Amino acid sequence: MPQPIRVFLADDQALVRSGLAMMIEAEDDLEVVGEASDGAETLARLPASRADVVLMDIRMPVMDGVEATRRIAESGLDTRVLVLTTFDLDEYVFSALKAGASGFMLKDARPADLLNAIRTVAAGEAVMAPSATRRLLDHVIPTLPTNPDGNDARLDVLTDREREVLIEVAQGATNAEIGSRLYMAEGTVKTHIGRLLSKLGARDRVGLVLIAYETGLVRR
Repeated sequence: MPQPIRVFLADDQALVRSGLAMMIEAEDDLEVVGEASDGAETLARLPASRADVVLMDIRMPVMDGVEATRRIAESGLDTRVLVLTTFDLDEYVFSALKAGASGFMLKDARPADLLNAIRTVAAGEAVMAPSATRRLLDHVIPTLPTNPDGNDARLDVLTDREREVLIEVAQGATNAEIGSRLYMAEGTVKTHIGRLLSKLGARDRVGLVLIAYETGLVRR
């Protein structure tokens, strides 16, 4: 039997952590391996927990979730961060994604959706469903530092086809949808996305979405 996915809970509300722990521990393929009430405590306890995924609150005392996420990404730990938030904190969401978070979920999400998000992030993917991508971008695009000319030097390394794929990713298209729109096999789409991640230094699709808007390749 495969090892369960190890989950670390970072939230300053004990009641929230308790509820999340009960939900996660009820799943055969998930287990809670640690908890913390602020970002600094998370950083101190995380290495020993060997967690695969951190459920990270944004607003916490001592050190917030954005800074904790940044430090986790820079630490070299093989741990991914899933941000739990509400849409009244959009500026923080953007900062957390920039810092290296692999996605976000609303705190009032359905339990099944949150559990699936944990599994998705643990598998190395980003939690950016098309509808969620659109809703996030509707809120945060006005705050993005964009290149008005769309001539950001980061795009110079991309082929025309890679630019087309990046635009589709930024608009929330799935691999199957990209393949259909650009007339290519889904495996070829995955290859292009892999090259985009490598060339642009992005960790996942979340990073690609943000870069597409930052560089002005895609506009609202």
